[in-house]
Amino acid sequence: MGIQEKIAEIEKEMARTQKNKATEYHLGLLKAKLAKYRSQLLEPTGKKGEKGEGFDVMKSGDARVALIGFPSVGKSTLLSTVTQTKSESAAYEFTTLTCIPGVINYKGANIQLLDLPGIIEGAAQGKGRGRQVIAVARTADLIIIMLDATKSEVHRLLLEKELEAVGIRLNKKKPNIYFKEKKTGGITFNSTCALTKIDEKMVQLILHEYKIFNAEVLIREDCSPDDLIDVISKNRVYLNCLYVYNKIDQVSMEELDRLARRPHSVVISCNMKLNLDEFHEKMWEYLNLIRIYTKKPGSPPDFNDGLILRRNSSLEHVCHTIHRTIVDVFKYALVWGTSPKYSPQRVGLSHIVEDEDVVSIFKH
Repeated sequence: MGIQEKIAEIEKEMARTQKNKATEYHLGLLKAKLAKYRSQLLEPTGKKGEKGEGFDVMKSGDARVALIGFPSVGKSTLLSTVTQTKSESAAYEFTTLTCIPGVINYKGANIQLLDLPGIIEGAAQGKGRGRQVIAVARTADLIIIMLDATKSEVHRLLLEKELEAVGIRLNKKKPNIYFKEKKTGGITFNSTCALTKIDEKMVQLILHEYKIFNAEVLIREDCSPDDLIDVISKNRVYLNCLYVYNKIDQVSMEELDRLARRPHSVVISCNMKLNLDEFHEKMWEYLNLIRIYTKKPGSPPDFNDGLILRRNSSLEHVCHTIHRTIVDVFKYALVWGTSPKYSPQRVGLSHIVEDEDVVSIFKH
């Protein structure tokens, strides 16, 4: 029996099994087996040319955004609208067959936007070009799931399921679980809070399924068996995701309002260029990017050429972005903006900067 058949068998058994107190250990074990087989499915098969022509796109710019969706939802039209790249778009499905990169210039940042071929159901098992599409998606800083506003929510749920199956977690934080494999000593289990979804027996069952018999587990939040499996697997990717509903010019005002109020969502029309400003703003926010301006002592700030950094960056990151040798000769910095207590404030390398701060660096 192949891996895909085993996965199908487990999924059938999980669907048949009623969820109650008596079956929770059995279901936890099935989940662990399922995650293990799915991980094996994702491992490269070692065949040359597996990536597929046009898929190995080099990472460039300040951030990478992967555009995912079913065929014919308007991904190529969006790429052509918001970047200088022309991606072929047509009224038939599967127009895009390789990964097409474009660059969005926004607030001084160069954001790489990848138009990936349309995902079909079963992509996680390698149907269509699903495996290559998903491999590229894992390298992104943000995933944009593009949906057709005229169609039901089925597409959204299917795409979430496909990405979930390959270890991509959308708009979730990494579980607060400390896990360390050891050579001896058996399994030591502790928790710092009340656990309602998992207990010591379940933890041991899941670890044994992974052939782990010596480990230290400390759970710091009310986690589920799935969270523990994610931590053990070590190949999960936690990414921000923005749901973009296209073709809003074809739906009623009531439906438009409903979609716009959904969490992590933005509504647009590529053909009529509606609401693209909000799309850019939301994308910037979900990428966690900030701009920092530099100022030479005695000169006005250079607002034409900002540094693009991630939110929660320190002055040390600012120095590395300018030039890697600056940290060695750094004496102190003056900062104007929202991060200092008063402007200008004299700060050290550990100071966390915020969007649109102005920084002046003094060397030894």
